[in-house]
Amino acid sequence: MFNIFKALFQSSPHENLNAAAFLDKIKTTPDAIVLDVRTPAEVAMGKLKNAINIDFNSSAFDTNIGKLDKNKTYFVYCRSGVRSAKACRKMHEMGFVKLVNLSGGYMSV
Repeated sequence: MFNIFKALFQSSPHENLNAAAFLDKIKTTPDAIVLDVRTPAEVAMGKLKNAINIDFNSSAFDTNIGKLDKNKTYFVYCRSGVRSAKACRKMHEMGFVKLVNLSGGYMSV
């Protein structure tokens, strides 16, 4: 019974990976989509290869995310990992099931 409660409190709608594991998993995941949820100003300072940008702070975030294929695997990152974790939770609520968050964000790459 303890394991059931433990699983409930530790479960997350997304997988959290450090930078090395995050980048390795992108390479080995067919049709992986890299999603940068930072502001355009942050993206202008650099981004991961092939990342698409949908600003988590934008009023259009839900609309833009809603246009994505819910069956794909999304590798989500922001500057420090906080907004991307929130974005993963929001995406999970919208029906996305394959979500990977970059713990530590772009600063950790």
